[in-house]
Amino acid sequence: MMDSKADAKDTIGISLLQKGKKGITRILFSRMGLIIVLLLIQIFFLFSAFRWFEAFLPHIYGGAVLFSSFMVLYLLNSRLDNSAKITWLVVIMLLPPFGACLYLFIEGDVGHRALKKRAQQITEDTKNELQQDPAVFTQLEQVSPGSAALARYVAHTGCYPVYDHTDAKYFPLGEDKFEEMLIQLEKAEKFIFLEYFIVSEGIMWGRTLEILARKAAQGVEVRMMYDGTCEFSNLPHDYPDRLRELGIQCKMFAPVLPFVSTHYNYRDHRKILVIDGKVAFTGGVNLADEYINRYERFGHWKDTAIMVEGEAARSFTLMFLQMWSIDEKTWSNPKPYLEIPIEPKPKANGFVLPYGDCPVDDNRVGELVYIDILNRAQHYVHIMTPYLILDGEMETALKFAAARGVDVRLILPGIPDKHVPFALAYTHYASLLESGVKIYEYTPGFVHAKVFVADDREAVVGTINLDYRSLYHHFECAAYLYDVSCIPQIKADFAQTQEKCRIITLETLPSEKLPRKLAGFVLKALAPLL
Repeated sequence: MMDSKADAKDTIGISLLQKGKKGITRILFSRMGLIIVLLLIQIFFLFSAFRWFEAFLPHIYGGAVLFSSFMVLYLLNSRLDNSAKITWLVVIMLLPPFGACLYLFIEGDVGHRALKKRAQQITEDTKNELQQDPAVFTQLEQVSPGSAALARYVAHTGCYPVYDHTDAKYFPLGEDKFEEMLIQLEKAEKFIFLEYFIVSEGIMWGRTLEILARKAAQGVEVRMMYDGTCEFSNLPHDYPDRLRELGIQCKMFAPVLPFVSTHYNYRDHRKILVIDGKVAFTGGVNLADEYINRYERFGHWKDTAIMVEGEAARSFTLMFLQMWSIDEKTWSNPKPYLEIPIEPKPKANGFVLPYGDCPVDDNRVGELVYIDILNRAQHYVHIMTPYLILDGEMETALKFAAARGVDVRLILPGIPDKHVPFALAYTHYASLLESGVKIYEYTPGFVHAKVFVADDREAVVGTINLDYRSLYHHFECAAYLYDVSCIPQIKADFAQTQEKCRIITLETLPSEKLPRKLAGFVLKALAPLL
């Protein structure tokens, strides 16, 4: 655990910067408040534009019916997931002109055309930056043809080799990751890259920032990237400028702008920390105090993370550099960061495959990796996830695995952080339970872990939830593990967590709270949009 000097250092990092104000007051009387007002004005005028045509509604009703009928046929022939098709059909039929225009606006994705083009270009430019060792792939193919086929698919979607001789250390709690993270940061000599969805001032970020500032002063290159939604409540708009004054390069991904746009639909949900290209962290743990249980929001916060040490860390280095360049016109040479000599870990067994998932291409890597594990499992698949908002394919995969005798278990939060996803998760319970899936809710608090473990051989630890946001709309990342030494620990952590859960059964479903049932029933049709 953290030493006795930890508390004395808790506020050091915070004192490096003028602490930003939080809460509604900061939002109302700030740039963010102005942006929100401008967005609301635009939304008001958009709705008003439809109301202005109400007087002409009898004359254009026939046209609206024809237009909606065309849109229905168009949707049925589109490549959308079936659940998303149903959602849009409901929206269009209930609000014929507006619903169709809303669909065209969102699917047209004007706000992200430049992002999509840039992401595709970066993927093309970097597809050969990391070379797959043929001997490693052949060895994986010999011991597990199914895992090798999965690795081949993942490599097809981007530059994601599979590695051997890489140590993988699993952290069953955010506190454990934080302790090791501080140790590794102190060892940095060349560079530190951080990419997080949430950063919030407090003990965790304060102690981290103190080390980052000190390392930057010593000549270590430090880059920090976080998602623009942090502006809403956690950090002021000028926070990147404040970090630059400490020698830390900083960017926001997709900052909030005063325009109604699909620009806000895709978020950077990844959590990546890379040190000297030799050590990398990922998992569910963000840089905020609730993730290490120094601040209680929803009971005990159960989260997980993983550290890879060895050549596999290079993949996370490349992932970070790709995202860092996504808003730039040119792609800087990554070779100085990828060619740092790394000593192999000869005693490390198994294979490690880090990978990312990009929402603006046609590959649903995060979902398909999960489905592949479910389809190949012979004995068990144990899953921890904070959200359960499933499309038809994922629900079918879970049910099919359970129906053919695989022990499929899900651990979900007992105390929700958001009531809408909590209600929508309930809508899947009956169907899953009838197929033999076992469902548990973590009674001490909130589960934020994103973990799959199967058959004592395979596991995934990363940032990818079982919901539409993660599987379709977010930039995500994870590490696929085959036969590495920490897999028994992941299995044991699941079992220990399950002991603190209440089991959900078909018999207990009727006793669930009525508001949760009603909310899920009403919102089910809109699940793909949430």
